[in-house]
Amino acid sequence: MDKMKMEFQHEKKPVSLITGAAGFLGSHLVDRLLAEEHFVVGVDNLSTGNLKNLDHVISRNDFLFVAGDITGEMELPDLKYDYVWHLASPASPKDYRRLSIETMMVNAIGTKKMLDLALAHNAKFLLASTSEAYGDPQVHPQPEEYWGNVNPIGERACYDESKRFAEALTMEYHRRYDLDVRIVRIFNTYGPRMQINDGRVVPNFICQALRGEPLTVYGDGSQTRSFVFVQDEVEGIFRAMTCHGTKGEVFNIGNPEEYSILEFARLIAQICGVELNVVYKPLPPDDPRKRCPDISKAKRVLNWEPVTPLEKGLRITLDYFSSVLRETITR
Repeated sequence: MDKMKMEFQHEKKPVSLITGAAGFLGSHLVDRLLAEEHFVVGVDNLSTGNLKNLDHVISRNDFLFVAGDITGEMELPDLKYDYVWHLASPASPKDYRRLSIETMMVNAIGTKKMLDLALAHNAKFLLASTSEAYGDPQVHPQPEEYWGNVNPIGERACYDESKRFAEALTMEYHRRYDLDVRIVRIFNTYGPRMQINDGRVVPNFICQALRGEPLTVYGDGSQTRSFVFVQDEVEGIFRAMTCHGTKGEVFNIGNPEEYSILEFARLIAQICGVELNVVYKPLPPDDPRKRCPDISKAKRVLNWEPVTPLEKGLRITLDYFSSVLRETITR
């Protein structure tokens, strides 16, 4: 480690710490930062992340993986950190219900520990929050100024309320210590490295279509979502951290193109080359009826908006899930 540290300091690369680095979004952010010539320390306890997502970078001399839980005792490399990117948390309803208390702890204790680390190193800090902070919104589309409509004791509260707490804690570190923080509220993101069985609509629909199964629609399918490709999402996250004028700010990073779930099911069936066959199931508790970001602030401050057409991104994602399913069959 000492030799690595000396070699790194000689190179004078910026040092980034990413929590949740083996996850879907985290692993893509690792790629983005390595492309920007950062030295990256990736942390993950692998409760929902997959080390396979980092296979292509694990042996690089500018990347170091630390297996550990940021809510407990964990030893980090003795480096001077310039950026702390806090992405650690289960993000799919299936995972955060299974790990409900762990989800609350990583967004509470984990956030505090990462804020303390950023404070000790005078590092810039980014909190990956969520569109779930808006709950079942009564304002549409949702601007950053909207306070949300959230059930604080519902089945989704372990995620959305702990993220709201993480946001509040982040802003208190900014107010009390003048810490250089920013918050991104992430809307439905899709792309390669999503978990095949995480229960969200994109992997659900694509894998069901590939297996020749009916697509499961919850409720009547009239509820809406908007979908942003992972590379666009990561670009927005990167700009939120690095652009001028982002200290203490909150940004929606998502796609304002809105689709009903039934419209989306038709598109998936078309892309997969199958007939649309739908089975309806009851709507989960507190499932939002509408979800669409107002991204005017991200356009203005970050000069960012999504650029990947939905059909193009879905075809790339389809290829990924096809390969994963083929590997599963041949095992």
